[in-house]
Amino acid sequence: MELVKKTDKYAIYKKKSGRYAVKDKDKKYISDKDKEKILLEEKLIKLSPRKKPVEEKAEAPAEEKAEAPAEEKAEAPAEEKTKE
Repeated sequence: MELVKKTDKYAIYKKKSGRYAVKDKDKKYISDKDKEKILLEEKLIKLSPRKKPVEEKAEAPAEEKAEAPAEEKAEAPAEEKTKE
């Protein structure tokens, strides 16, 4: 890993993969929101806007399931009539 920047609070390293690692003053790795905040402050990364979850896809299977039992009920009497 290549040292990019070192401060009193943390050290930023660049890995061979191009990603960054951040260690605090106690030589422990920092992750998640704290790492993200530090890298944004140093302008080493840019965040893209988060995508909104699509709720329409979640509702569509529920509607299909609701229709399926109604179709089965409609078919059941037809089968009984053909057996007679």
